Amino acid sequence: MYEDEVMNANVEEPVYADETLVCKECGNEFVFTAGEQRFYAEKGFKNKPKTCKACRDAKKNAGKPERQYFEAVCADCGAIAKLTFQPSADRPVYCSACFEARKNAR
Repeated sequence: MYEDEVMNANVEEPVYADETLVCKECGNEFVFTAGEQRFYAEKGFKNKPKTCKACRDAKKNAGKPERQYFEAVCADCGAIAKLTFQPSADRPVYCSACFEARKNAR
């Protein structure tokens, strides 16, 4: 064994357990999971999260406009496909399943 392997073998990894925290924005309780705690430790973050995921997502998306969806009929199966773009009449539109099938068939 190399010297650094011996040193790393003697270092015990901390044991993480789920922890319930209170969001400073909405006041609701949320769980700071053991996996999230491990991730925070790996990244070198010292502070626990102060807001829940819903509040963090709301803050992150605050300046973004709401996404507009369009509906079209799938050219293969006839199902309704929801799109994030305005489809043009000169090109076929496919639902997610048919699009994947066509992509994998190539």
